[in-house]
Amino acid sequence: MRKLPRAFYDRNTIDVAIQLLGCEIVSLVGGSMTKGVIVETEAYRGPDDPACHAFVGRTRRNDVMFGPPGRLYVYFTYGNHYMLNVVTEHDGYPAAVLLRAAQPNFGLDAMQKRRGTDVPEELCSGPGKLARALGITTTQNGADLRGSRIYIKEPSRRTFDIMSSPRIGIGQRGHKKLWRFYIKDNPHVSMGSKYVRDNCRTLTAARHVGFKIG
Repeated sequence: MRKLPRAFYDRNTIDVAIQLLGCEIVSLVGGSMTKGVIVETEAYRGPDDPACHAFVGRTRRNDVMFGPPGRLYVYFTYGNHYMLNVVTEHDGYPAAVLLRAAQPNFGLDAMQKRRGTDVPEELCSGPGKLARALGITTTQNGADLRGSRIYIKEPSRRTFDIMSSPRIGIGQRGHKKLWRFYIKDNPHVSMGSKYVRDNCRTLTAARHVGFKIG
């Protein structure tokens, strides 16, 4: 499997978020190589999306989002979590895909040590868990995903069903957008609220309603 080309990221964020499912993220930081298959993503797109960091304009924190596609946007939140995002669309337009969960498939010993658990389904089943398991912090903010330290590889196969739902943990900010995507029945996908669970759609159904509830 080869690294995803720059052109993969330079597209509509929704398409990128969907097609990242099944791809493999590779991290070589802290002296350990760790890998996982991406099983859950969320799209955040442009200054008109109230859940997107760019909604407040360009800041020191979100500056990487406005840069060229195919870079890593990492930020710190809730006092102890790093969130791992992939910058999308053209240079100057702020958009990114949050990597919410992955199925670990290499470097489990390092992941278990970083996460403090040996339960496979607990290693990467959430955005904060995923960043910690991969050893990624704001030190890697802005990293080029075409580099050799952190990159994403094409999937070996796509034989799974994709679901769409509202995004998790954003409150009322853009909560009607069906911009969360995940592999159906994968045990490494994170849990959402009752509202999120009650408003899941198949990808086909979500496309039919324009990725919006109501």
